Amino acid sequence: MLLTSTELVNAVGMALDSVRSNKFRSALTILGVMVGVAAVIAITSVVNGLNNAAENEIDQMGSNVIVVRRFAPNTDYSNLSEEERRRPHMTVGEAMAIKDNCPSVDGVAPGNYYFKPGGNEAKYKNRKFSDPSFMGTWPDFARVHDKDLSSGRFISELDEQYRMMVCVLGSDVAATLFPEGDAVGREIRINGDKFEIVGVFEEIKSNFGNDFENRRICVPLSTYQKLIPWEKALGLEVRAASFELIDQALEEVRVALRIYRKVPFNKPDNFALTTQDQFKDQISNITNYLYIAGIVITSVGLMVGGIGVMNIMLVSVTERTREIGVRKAIGAKRTNIILQFLTEAMSLSGIGGIVGIIFGVFAGMGLNALMNFPLSISIFWAVIGFVVSVSVGLVSGVYPAVKAARLDPIDALRYE
Repeated sequence: MLLTSTELVNAVGMALDSVRSNKFRSALTILGVMVGVAAVIAITSVVNGLNNAAENEIDQMGSNVIVVRRFAPNTDYSNLSEEERRRPHMTVGEAMAIKDNCPSVDGVAPGNYYFKPGGNEAKYKNRKFSDPSFMGTWPDFARVHDKDLSSGRFISELDEQYRMMVCVLGSDVAATLFPEGDAVGREIRINGDKFEIVGVFEEIKSNFGNDFENRRICVPLSTYQKLIPWEKALGLEVRAASFELIDQALEEVRVALRIYRKVPFNKPDNFALTTQDQFKDQISNITNYLYIAGIVITSVGLMVGGIGVMNIMLVSVTERTREIGVRKAIGAKRTNIILQFLTEAMSLSGIGGIVGIIFGVFAGMGLNALMNFPLSISIFWAVIGFVVSVSVGLVSGVYPAVKAARLDPIDALRYE
């Protein structure tokens, strides 16, 4: 026999009366459920924020980018085979092979960073910027990586062809050397060599406080190689003409590199191609583990809350023994008693769940703001948190409800 709507409202009302009449005991009871649900909401919000922040960082690489390297990102460098150790580095030759033989590619950006012992240095008169990210690259770099300039222009084909002593500054470098603005057209010294500034990158916001992009100084790759001829190995990024052509571009790049690097048909690639989606998949795999770890940890709080709910319901059964006897004497069946106490237990834990959701949302917002992650509150996990909290009450209330239903009405009426 199911509860009528009136009985359901009365059961919920009795649960709320029980909370009001035993405020301290009820608060301790729902505390475990509240903490467990709040922790689930907060942790999932932070993990979602971390995932979104990481994807935003990957998106800053540019659109439709294919990264070409000697090894895949997850390579264990301490366990390389002999063939892997002998792999040739990426050079300008690989970049030219891709540019000349891959019609689905509309940008190729080889590049190399110089890490000077003691750090690079950029100077203008008496102003100095310490340890900028000094790199040489091709004119396609700005297009491949979707880099916008706040002023001036990027490196041109003529700059690359004639090894011009020109550079493009990151926003932090420009702001430090030229706080008054108007950096374009000025001359600075980088590691003692004189360069003319032809452009300044727009400032890039990082979710992880990484200012690497804003500390960048780009010069033509040919100029870089003239100044630092011993730095041969290059990084290489390629841009597919469109998202739909990424798979076709991947295949064209693979074929072009195998031919240029003279890889036998029966041998695997001696290079690695990675797309942005693959990087995002790796991030998602990591955050999935964080989800699991967080949920396992917070389940302890829900377990404690469930024990508290069971305890208060057992106490409630004892306190209301005569009431149960009266109800049975006037015709209440076991199912009525069971459903009444289950409703009370679920109402009690549901209150904990609602309070936990509110606390969890605010905690998640605060933590995301503190760590500079994008705001990410999941409605799905809020619903799951409430359902779980009510389920905890259902499971925890079964034993007290059955115990109440089994009371003998005569003994119950005699109970003092």
